[in-house]
Amino acid sequence: MTDISTLDTPQDGRATPRYAACVEYDGALFSGWQRQNGTRTVQSGVEQALSFVANHAVGVVCAGRTDAGVHATAQIVHFSTPASRSDHGWLRGTNTHLPDGVAIHWIRSVHGDFHARFGARRRRYRYVIANQPVKPALLRHHVSWEYRPLDVSRMRLASRELLGQHDFSAYRAAACQSKNPVKTLYRLDVARSGCFVWLDLEANGFLHHMVRNIAGVLMAIGCGERDVDWARQVLDSRDRTAGGVTAPAAGLYLTGVDYDKRHGLPPAPPPPRFW
Repeated sequence: MTDISTLDTPQDGRATPRYAACVEYDGALFSGWQRQNGTRTVQSGVEQALSFVANHAVGVVCAGRTDAGVHATAQIVHFSTPASRSDHGWLRGTNTHLPDGVAIHWIRSVHGDFHARFGARRRRYRYVIANQPVKPALLRHHVSWEYRPLDVSRMRLASRELLGQHDFSAYRAAACQSKNPVKTLYRLDVARSGCFVWLDLEANGFLHHMVRNIAGVLMAIGCGERDVDWARQVLDSRDRTAGGVTAPAAGLYLTGVDYDKRHGLPPAPPPPRFW
């Protein structure tokens, strides 16, 4: 299938104007980000809305594709179009035609060399866990759940072993297609408020299921099922089968993507809070 988002240069040689946008979505309502035939995805909803405003087919490129059930408060995309609209016109018109569960925070004109995926310097995720005896009803599609009490201090101690540059092969999905499993994890914070425990992670890139697999390991340590040093043992093994259960998609949010400051993009909106 031709990627219509790459058709950026008309026959007269002039570069087509490019725009960046910040997208929020409820992943519970979609079969993931990526466009797929016969199923409801975030990408197809965003492209249809932009195409309506542009009055021609518009394709988008995102900072990072998310799986079914995964949410975003600050997914960044770019698109190119010869259609002339103000930034406000793009924003108002696109939001009017987006499906339920998707909203755009801002749309900005950017330089033609801006690339949502390849230009990203850092990405941030939050993983939210409802730590209570009873499975949540109202938030069942928006948080993970652990009925056993989680010791946040144990989880913090374990998390320190994952900071820095490592081969994260043991923390990625078996079907991950990334050619390089080495990533630099700059931040991994564990915090609690009431019954909610959350992980905030920031890295130069993430492997498929990397955050969910880290969450699964830390939850096993937090409830006392595993020792604190297990997180490091899993890392050193470079073996996905040593890592245990992949945590559910419902608790995962893409919360920010950083780019070169010269692009002048607005800051990401605050991560989700449920307390």
